[in-house]
Amino acid sequence: MGIRSMQILKTDVLVVGGGTGGTAAALQAARRGANTILVSEFSGLGGMLTSAGVTAPDGNELAAFQTGIWGAFLQALQQRQPEGLDNAWVSFFTYDPRVGADIFADWVAQLPNLTWLQEQTPLEVLQEDDRVIGVRFAEFTIFANITLDGTELGDLLALGDIPHRWGWELQSEWGEPSAPIAANTLTKTYPVQAPTWVVVLQDFGETGLAPKIPAPPRYNPAKFTPAWADYGAEKFLNYGRLPGNRFMINWPIAGNDYGEGVERLIGSAAERSQFLQEALWHTQGFAHFIQAQLGGRFGLAEEIFPVSIQTSLGGGAYALHPYYRESRRLKGLVTVREQDLLPNGQVAPLPIRITAQGCETAENICQSIAIGNYANDHHYPSGDISLKPKSMRWGGRWTGTPFTIPYGSLVPEITEGFLVCEKNISVSHLANGATRLQPLVLGIGQAAGMAAALCIEQNCQPRELSVRSLQNALLEDAIAPAAIIPLLNLAPNHSDWLYWQHYYLDAPEAYPHSGCCPMRTPLLDMPPAKFNISGIFYRHGEQDYTIVLETPHDPNQVKKTWALVTLTPEIDQQLKQYECENNIFILGKKNYSGGWILVESIFSVLA
Repeated sequence: MGIRSMQILKTDVLVVGGGTGGTAAALQAARRGANTILVSEFSGLGGMLTSAGVTAPDGNELAAFQTGIWGAFLQALQQRQPEGLDNAWVSFFTYDPRVGADIFADWVAQLPNLTWLQEQTPLEVLQEDDRVIGVRFAEFTIFANITLDGTELGDLLALGDIPHRWGWELQSEWGEPSAPIAANTLTKTYPVQAPTWVVVLQDFGETGLAPKIPAPPRYNPAKFTPAWADYGAEKFLNYGRLPGNRFMINWPIAGNDYGEGVERLIGSAAERSQFLQEALWHTQGFAHFIQAQLGGRFGLAEEIFPVSIQTSLGGGAYALHPYYRESRRLKGLVTVREQDLLPNGQVAPLPIRITAQGCETAENICQSIAIGNYANDHHYPSGDISLKPKSMRWGGRWTGTPFTIPYGSLVPEITEGFLVCEKNISVSHLANGATRLQPLVLGIGQAAGMAAALCIEQNCQPRELSVRSLQNALLEDAIAPAAIIPLLNLAPNHSDWLYWQHYYLDAPEAYPHSGCCPMRTPLLDMPPAKFNISGIFYRHGEQDYTIVLETPHDPNQVKKTWALVTLTPEIDQQLKQYECENNIFILGKKNYSGGWILVESIFSVLA
């Protein structure tokens, strides 16, 4: 067993939890040069992105936001998955979980100063006064200068008695516009958002019959009857379509969200185990219902996930653990609230701290260390709740308005030697609906890992670290430079990208409400080197475009009218300028699940 036989280990940086944020944190800390140990509960890395099965990431989909480890992960997926990523309609990126897990494992293996210890859970947080000095596990104790909590449920916060939150805040707490004025049935029944135990189904074809999916104990088909009533069976399945005629089932409407007695997740080990068993049975019941309603051709996919004792009945179709949307949340130096994420124009204001107020040396310091843009999305089995809108149309489709995460939300109020790097940042329950998504959590993890490594370099505590030094390190990282400022019109491969990132860090008060910086190089409408689609362009409204294909079109498909969407700022600008009924020539890919063409290059001929 090698290193596991050792009782005492020492390291610069310890990351507990191999989920989305923990994996990114460990990678970044080690890439910066810190000796790092990563301890994961499972045999795979990536959490939401892999072992929890949510292989349809939400948010940060625009090319301008595909930066850092998130952008590098997308590039690696595109290289390793020949079928492409644009398969479903819930996300532009769906992939086989095994491909994602292999990418993270390969990245870890490339770093000699990063040790990965698997299948261990923390038992005790070791502290001296108000400083975390290490964590005890069943087989070893690890002492570290900086410890990061990357667990799915913020377990180190509870083990270390580090001040944290769980559940709703009322409007009187911070004046959040969508917060309840008083506790009610919803806040009491569902203190946090519902987790989902994902399952992957397989289409076995018209002539083949899938193995029967047995009904679980206490199966009640009435729970699932309205699941796809407003969508139809085909659109329901294509929600999370994966390559290979597989389907990720993560469906909120009378589906496999499960939140009954969710507070048991932070109760005793027996209570947590009971909740997990019920959640797994609930998903099994939904899979059984789908097969019963849609026919025997749809069954459990095989060998998608490693088989655990708990999920052995599915032969690798059930994720290793639930997709947790919310966890315990740190009480940090700064708390991200709903109003901090809401747009003023198209973007939320930057988080700015004013120092030396009233003095000649006063300056405004931008605290941003990661960017997100997902809409505020809350999941409760009882249905949606009313929230302030934070969405906009861009690139021919709806997307969330951009916002940023301040460094202080990763740092405890009083505890030293400690950072958080998952959904457990200092954030309100309401704001968590926008900050919990996979790409942003990768960015949070990357920032936390870089901060930990810089603390080692500078021999300081996280609260003493210069935020600007962290921002510079993220922007100028040699492997995966990460954006700090959301700029809708500037992709990271643009020659001006780094200039404008630094510009708005130096002058955060100049950050435009549009989220668009001045363009020093004009955009040119140049013909693509090649095109595979041509037709007539139609504009139906603001950011609402279609193309009617010319013949010959795909002889196997009768659909001739497609929505046009893009993720790149150059194409977005071109689509805004075109007049209705122009001839256009496109290089792009048809997404049959979403009914759109994702445009990569475009050329118009004036009518």
